[in-house]
Amino acid sequence: MKAFAKIHPFVLMIYFLTIVTVSMFVSNPVIKLLSLAGAFLFSFMLTDKKEKLEDIKFYLPLALLIAVTNPLFSHNGETPLFFMNGNAVTLEAVFYGIDISVMIISVMLWFKSCNIIMSSDKLIYLFGRIMPKTALIISMAIRFIPMLKRRINEVSRAQKTMGLYSVQSYTDRLHSLVRVISAVIGWSLEGAVETSRSMKSRGYALKGHTCYSDYKFTGKDTAILSVFISLTALAFWGTSGGCLRFYFYPVISELNTDFRAVVTYSAFGVLAFFPFLFEVEENIRWTYYRSKISALRTQEQKSRL
Repeated sequence: MKAFAKIHPFVLMIYFLTIVTVSMFVSNPVIKLLSLAGAFLFSFMLTDKKEKLEDIKFYLPLALLIAVTNPLFSHNGETPLFFMNGNAVTLEAVFYGIDISVMIISVMLWFKSCNIIMSSDKLIYLFGRIMPKTALIISMAIRFIPMLKRRINEVSRAQKTMGLYSVQSYTDRLHSLVRVISAVIGWSLEGAVETSRSMKSRGYALKGHTCYSDYKFTGKDTAILSVFISLTALAFWGTSGGCLRFYFYPVISELNTDFRAVVTYSAFGVLAFFPFLFEVEENIRWTYYRSKISALRTQEQKSRL
């Protein structure tokens, strides 16, 4: 279990809501780059080597696709780089495409990390009493994508074993893929119906229904929540004054670097890198304790000899 996941679910919910909201709605390149760097490093800490390679293969082409698509379809801006089919590809459109790709990839990485950290039992704990049906739907939606990927692999392997998955031509591959997706969707819908019936038979969402939880709000959670609130207040203090306003059209504006902007950048940077630094600090602490335990064992063995 990761160290950041041990924080109280309420504090985790506040953090992910804040970081995603700022990343999506604050139009400033520095904020978006800080968000992307923090999301990438935190996601890097949560995944194994194989998943890291899969993420690079997925997110890097997606980012390039988004960055290239915008200047091909949007021709705003006053600095043309070259012309394609009589339409200008402008410098402003290129940078705006990069800006959009950074925002989308960072938000996707934050949601990926949230999916790993915020398990279904934490969502049920947070929303089970207030919105039981909504909590169940959200928990099912969060686990849907990983479950779908796992079931696609299972069905495709089963069909390959049966000789039904053909790779002779693109048409055969397409037919095989459609067959796999059809089977997986039917399987997933059937599982959703079974889950809803199972929860209903157990009395879920009935008045007076209780859910077991072992989450306790400790002093450490209070301190971490105070840090989050303070950093968020500083970030919104900068954005509310308009000092982070940035635009790409018709020309790229200058980046604000006054005192208020620097304070806002610093506060959001600490907020974005907090999970990564939290994991690093926990790993360093465990490494130190393990080294001390190994040293004590070695010393004890020597004393016996």
